[in-house]
Amino acid sequence: MSLAKRKLGKTGLEVSCLGLGTVKIGRNQDVKYPIGFSLPSDEEVSTLIGRAKELGVNFIDTAPAYGSSEQRLGRLLKERQDWVICSKVGEEFTAGKSHFDFSEEHTQRSIERSLRNIGTDYLDIVLIHSDGGDLKILESSDCPETLLRLKEKGLIKAVGMSTKTVEGGLKAAEMLDLVMVTYNPSMQGDAIVIDHAFALDKGILVKKALNSGHDCIVGDAKESPVGTSFTERNLRFALNKEGVTSVIMGTINPQHLQENIEAVQ
Repeated sequence: MSLAKRKLGKTGLEVSCLGLGTVKIGRNQDVKYPIGFSLPSDEEVSTLIGRAKELGVNFIDTAPAYGSSEQRLGRLLKERQDWVICSKVGEEFTAGKSHFDFSEEHTQRSIERSLRNIGTDYLDIVLIHSDGGDLKILESSDCPETLLRLKEKGLIKAVGMSTKTVEGGLKAAEMLDLVMVTYNPSMQGDAIVIDHAFALDKGILVKKALNSGHDCIVGDAKESPVGTSFTERNLRFALNKEGVTSVIMGTINPQHLQENIEAVQ
């Protein structure tokens, strides 16, 4: 089984069409999944990462707001050169709550901390972790300029934004190297952002392709073709959209990971 790789816009990076999201290896408080879960052991995380690599995944997504995710990847991720690592700036998660800081000082410190946590001297991708005020962050904060300056220094290869509004997604596609948008059969508003980014030859990542797991549980069976699972339907929906580079799948179950990959073969 070999997972297809796609070019991430003009960044020079090639990523597997499914990426491994790692919020569940570092945080289980205040998350939006329909079913609770326990954090996996180091052994379970190592098994998951190893299986992902065997199945052709080369793209891993983390963030400071994902609890201990970055630190655990730093301990457990082997052969750094084989992975495209995406982290984020802007959102912090402490004492069970999120807070946001898009200042130049915080952005700089956040990147330096991520590099230390992951044990690397560069990050392939850094996304601005939006609080919902996409345009304000892009137009009025120091965060984008700070990240682009760190890119010039070689600490980051590509800069983007995980957006929450159509207007922000359109602006991010114009200003930065890539965008991350929500896109699934129940939430198609960002299709216009995907189209715009594609026209500009920018990278496009999809989050919440399974609607944070809700579509797999409450979906109407009549919505899916005979013999097609909700997972398969949603993943194909996202990956068949022209311009989409990769879909981030957050799972800590190696069997689910394999099933997701089989669904898009």
